[in-house]
Amino acid sequence: MAAAFLTHLSQGRVEVRSAGSAPADTVNPAAVAAMAEVGIDLFARTPKILTVEAVQASDVVITMGCGDTCPVFPGKTYLDWKLDDPAGQGVEAVRPIRDEIERRVRVLLAGLQPR
Repeated sequence: MAAAFLTHLSQGRVEVRSAGSAPADTVNPAAVAAMAEVGIDLFARTPKILTVEAVQASDVVITMGCGDTCPVFPGKTYLDWKLDDPAGQGVEAVRPIRDEIERRVRVLLAGLQPR
């Protein structure tokens, strides 16, 4: 959801990579439904594994509880967003998580410096 909001709200000004340390086989259907409610289509998205190369190529790395499994490199900005896990939850429970992610993405975008 965070990557989708960042892509959508930045209107292509930010290159976004999305990956997880232990990704599921498919995107959570409740997250797909919750994002569809705000006009963002996640239907064709597939979870990807986090790679060292992806972190090395990034300026800002946002984690959501991956702890020691996430590679850390000097000079990168790391943010760990503590959020409820939407896994196994229905759309009613995912909506407030979605809304909090959107709020954080908007704050992040407001603070990014253009290159």
